[in-house]
Order: sequence, then structure tokens, then C-alpha cells
Amino acid sequence: MEHVRIIPRLDIKGPNVVKGVHAEGLHIVGSPKEMAQAYYKGGADELLYLDIVASLYQRSFDFDLLSSVADSVFIPLTVGGGIRSINDITNALHAGADKVAINTYGVAHPEFLAEAVKKFGAQCIVVFIEAKRTATGTWEVYTDGGREKTGVDVLEWVKKISDIGVGEILISSIDQDGTRKGYDHALTKAVIDISSVPVIAHGGAGTKESVLKVIQECGVFAVSCATVFHYQDFSIQDLKTFLQEHAISVRL
Repeated sequence: MEHVRIIPRLDIKGPNVVKGVHAEGLHIVGSPKEMAQAYYKGGADELLYLDIVASLYQRSFDFDLLSSVADSVFIPLTVGGGIRSINDITNALHAGADKVAINTYGVAHPEFLAEAVKKFGAQCIVVFIEAKRTATGTWEVYTDGGREKTGVDVLEWVKKISDIGVGEILISSIDQDGTRKGYDHALTKAVIDISSVPVIAHGGAGTKESVLKVIQECGVFAVSCATVFHYQDFSIQDLKTFLQEHAISVRL
């Protein structure tokens, strides 16, 4: 069985790592470089590094900051935020990224995702989906750091990007984000059931049991956590030991 990956998520705003609830009310929690180093040394399998306001503010990604962070960690690094061109992807890879996560621009320009997969390979391209439940019980894709409605149905979008052939899907529940109330299992399972590519779940981790539950019930390939690691509710190694005790294959 393939190891389930544990992936801390760093939301970047300016020079800081920030965290909020439901993608709002952002608070500074630390330095990108220091936190990345701590998570690398603490046993993270990969890191997510997302500039959450680059698309919203229509500004370019800070490749210099990324380079300074990437120099200090030696695990796969997925970066995103404001990626709008093939040149942006090239610059991210040159700055130390291993994979690039695309949300806002990809929703508006699906052909860009196909072009990126063709040029860099599927393993390099991750589609980041920010999902929010609608009044009818379905889920809608949001962009620009979880602030803009798109009218795009999440599951229809998953089918489309699976057909395009991207490498992974990062599904993040805006409703659960930062709440510590557990992942949105219905959303995660619905995405996994129709996706032909690996799915990473994010949004709502609160206890080690909540992480175990989403792995057991939904069959995710990886879990991403932010709040519980940033505020030291438990360590990465504590989580991995707990998961292993419950017959989940992890890399210790």
C-alpha cells in the first residue's frame, strides 16, 4: 500500500504565513522560511505553499521569497497563487517548486491547464479547488482565495480536469477551513469517486481522529493540515504514529 502523505499548508500573504477561518479573518502565524524548515525537520512528506492573495490582488507571485524558502527544505514543494502563464510555472520551478497548484486562472482558462500538462508533465500540475456548499446541497468552485463565486459545479469541474489529465487535485472545503471540526467527508468522497487522479483533502482537521477518519472513510491519497500544526495541537510525528497504530501506512 502506498504511504498516505501528510502535507502542512502554508498560506502566504506578503512576507508572512497567515491563517483564518472560512478563508477570512486572517492572522499572522509566522515566517514562511522558519515554518517550512520546522515542518521539514518535523517529518512532513511535502509542503503546500500558497500565496492566497496574489490572484485576488492581480499581482505576481513572489519568486524571490519562494526561492529563500525552497533553499532550506528538501521535500517536495507544491506552490500556487497568481499562476497565470507558462512563464510563471517555469519561474516557480526554477525557484525551487516541484509542483504548481493552479486555481483561479485555470477555472477561467481550462485550456491553460492542458497546455501546462503537455509542457511540464501531469506530475507537475495540481488543480487547487476551493469548494463551498450551496443551498441545494451541491458544491460551487470559488476562486481568488475563496472570495469569488464562479457558478461552476465542483463535481463537473473535477470531471473536466480529470479528463485534461492533471496530476493531482487538492480539494479544500471553505465551510470547514480553520474550524477544527473535521473534513467535509461528503465533498471529499464525492470528488474521489469521480476523479481519475489522486486527491489531497484539506479543510477542517481538528484532532488526530479527524485525520484518521477522512483517510479511512474517503480513501484520500494525502491529507493537508494547517491550523492544527500552526498552533501545535499535535506534531506531524504524533499524527503519523497515531495513524500507524491504526493500520494506516505512513512514512515515519
